[in-house]
Amino acid sequence: PYYVDLDQNLFLEAYLHSSDPNLVLFVDTCVASPTPHNFTTATHDIIRNGCVRDSTYATYYSPYRYMVRFKFNAFQFIHHNPVVYLQCELVVCRAYDYSSRCYQGCVTRSKREASS
Repeated sequence: PYYVDLDQNLFLEAYLHSSDPNLVLFVDTCVASPTPHNFTTATHDIIRNGCVRDSTYATYYSPYRYMVRFKFNAFQFIHHNPVVYLQCELVVCRAYDYSSRCYQGCVTRSKREASS
């Protein structure tokens, strides 16, 4: 556990341990939840599909491709739940493979037309 006050900046860093120096790390999705077992309902999206959903989210410079750094402000859920759980999905890609997910950035999925 990591204890912070409300509205305090929470800084995170993810680092890929690999002998291959030509890998890139990308934060695809980070979701916060008031429970550790449910990240689909009653959640708060910080970033989803590479798209920032929380206005307090910011990325920071990283000296390495295989390291990501970011922050967001600590918050609490409705009903004053004192604990917030975080689940992040990161993607590993080959460096300079511009067709990979790591280089696509924010991906918005198009909605399908409803048939009659």
